[in-house]
Amino acid sequence: MKISIFLLSILSFFNACSSSPDDKGSGGGTPLPTVPKNPVTPLTDAQAMDEVQKDAIKYFWDYADPISKLARERYLTEDPNFESNIITTGGSAFGLMSIVVGVDRGFLPRGEAVTRLTTGLNFLGKADRFHGAWSHWIDNSSGKAIPFGTKDNGGDLVETSFVCQALLTVREYFKNGNDSEKALAAKADELWRGVEWDWYTRGEDVLYWHWSPNYGWDMNFKLEGYNECLITYVMAASSPTHPISASAYHKGWARNDAIKNGGTQYGLSVIFSYNGTVGNVGPSFWGQYSHLGLDPSTLKDQYADYFTLIQNHAKIMNQYCIANPKNWKGYSDKLWGLTASYTRNSDGTTGYTAHQPNNDTGVISPTAALSFFPFTPEESMKVLHYLYDEKKSEYVGFAGPYDAVSPHYNWVAKRYLAIDQGTIAPMIENYRTGLLWKLFMNSPEVKKGLTDLGFSSTKYGI
Repeated sequence: MKISIFLLSILSFFNACSSSPDDKGSGGGTPLPTVPKNPVTPLTDAQAMDEVQKDAIKYFWDYADPISKLARERYLTEDPNFESNIITTGGSAFGLMSIVVGVDRGFLPRGEAVTRLTTGLNFLGKADRFHGAWSHWIDNSSGKAIPFGTKDNGGDLVETSFVCQALLTVREYFKNGNDSEKALAAKADELWRGVEWDWYTRGEDVLYWHWSPNYGWDMNFKLEGYNECLITYVMAASSPTHPISASAYHKGWARNDAIKNGGTQYGLSVIFSYNGTVGNVGPSFWGQYSHLGLDPSTLKDQYADYFTLIQNHAKIMNQYCIANPKNWKGYSDKLWGLTASYTRNSDGTTGYTAHQPNNDTGVISPTAALSFFPFTPEESMKVLHYLYDEKKSEYVGFAGPYDAVSPHYNWVAKRYLAIDQGTIAPMIENYRTGLLWKLFMNSPEVKKGLTDLGFSSTKYGI
């Protein structure tokens, strides 16, 4: 079974995440405030959702990079200055969408948000691009690519697709506003049109993840399903300037129908073969990153009903944690969810890994259940109330739930990762109002791209 292409990034990411607090990065940081206390009275469902959305948005507002106004890769409460110069493109994309949620809910001042978003998009416009694609990491002052790995120092098409998903969402939200908002929308449109998606096929019927100006195509990773990369094919097919053919989706992503899986887990259909998981579902983010904007409700093609696909993924993850075959202390219907996050290694050191049933280290990542809210609202709500009513003083900081916890080891990673905080507010908002789904799915390019790939959606007339 082929290993997930995401696991490539883990190897280069691990050392940075497991560094000791003595390893200093450049730049400045702001210490987090005092840890909040548990509420005297349990919150209502609406209050709890408001609180966690406000908190998660703070990562991209109160603790954003002061220069670019985009998202820092991570924030260590024990060392706020650690790697503070590193801007994450994918995490920043989720941050752009989180800010839209903040504005729409009245959590953030609209005018200031437009100014900040404009600064962020201008930064992206001046940053290094490689045939239109951004790198995984960018230096906050120079805009130059920071290598994510030795050969990963150029274009990252998957991270770029997350950015473009956000750019279209921003464009659609502000396009009919005042002059500043219209200018912001125009900038978002300009940036996404500049990506040369077709060039990243190398003339084949498949997309490739990376290209380096020094190493060319040496990383040689094809985007084959199923993992977090569905949005990359949707954006590439939707491009008005550099579209790919439908055959790249069917032959590359869907692997000539081999993407389908007839197996079941906990009585639920798996539907797709999850790359590298040996018959099990993958980490939760595979069903989340592509769907901050891409609404799976009524979305179908010849391979799947996508709402059922993601909902089954979420429910299988929930059932796995409740069954708890490894007998980890603390796993329950109130604390479940495995995804890529900080982890605790068996020797007591910290690291980073893509938690999933086949890679279960006894660590729960709060973002996993919270970002499945549209698919498992009752199950996710239990986790939300547990975090905010019972464990707030232990598991929640002032930028939302900490990245990872392990009751088994009495361990909490009091750290934040942009990619984990960034899916919480958008996905809860999609559960509450469908805001980001409506914005993204109603953009004309997306409708055309989905149609060209053979998708249908009664909800959006596709």
